[in-house]
Amino acid sequence: MFETIEYVTENNVAWIRLNRPDKFNAFTEQMNLEITKALKAAEKDSEVRCLVITGNGKAFCSGEDLAGVKQDTDHAEILRKRYNPMVEKLANFEKPVIAAVNGVAAGAGMSLALACDFRILSEKASFIEAFINVGLVPDSGNLFYLPRLVGHAKALELAVMGEKVSAEEAKDLGLATKVIALGQWEEEVSAFAQNLAQKPTKAIGLIKRYLRKSWEADLSEMLENEAYAQRTAGQTEDHAEGVQAFLEKRKPVFKGR
Repeated sequence: MFETIEYVTENNVAWIRLNRPDKFNAFTEQMNLEITKALKAAEKDSEVRCLVITGNGKAFCSGEDLAGVKQDTDHAEILRKRYNPMVEKLANFEKPVIAAVNGVAAGAGMSLALACDFRILSEKASFIEAFINVGLVPDSGNLFYLPRLVGHAKALELAVMGEKVSAEEAKDLGLATKVIALGQWEEEVSAFAQNLAQKPTKAIGLIKRYLRKSWEADLSEMLENEAYAQRTAGQTEDHAEGVQAFLEKRKPVFKGR
């Protein structure tokens, strides 16, 4: 079904594995399109309650494959055709998304990780705002997400200096949810994903949606948004199960409905 990525689902978790390890999982047009297609498949699959994006081999993603960039390349057209649809689909994906950053995430690879809800890093992982090193500007949502995660001043520093950020530094900056030792990588990423997959998925989707809207809304709008979201969540099976489990003093079993 795919040539540049692997897509599998198991135990209510969908896995997208970037699969150009010999090129450090650098983006090509085909990879952008395949990731977008996989996101659509995971979005439509009611059995999928969490998504993990990771890389095969040593890298998470090294950004755009520069072998395909020519002197007359229209970078704006590349973004509008390939990257922007992928980033927007990810932004509107109302299930939890984990970037399992197994190695370097550079350029647009870092942008992909920033666009996810959680960033789980291997102790050997790193981030690099590599755009400046080839005379370009951070893109693919990078300048949107980065300052929201680390603040304006630090975002400017990272974007302009283009220096490597280690996994531990990323944790200190708020870029990483957690850092995992190599020997525990597969086990802990899977456990984190399973934990999210067992939570009330509809409520998570509503939280994601209205947190995003909060950046452009005033307090009155957000109060109404919260009221609407709460009414919607209150009609789910998971809410009923949560209340029943509370009354029965047991752990709830959510089904994502």
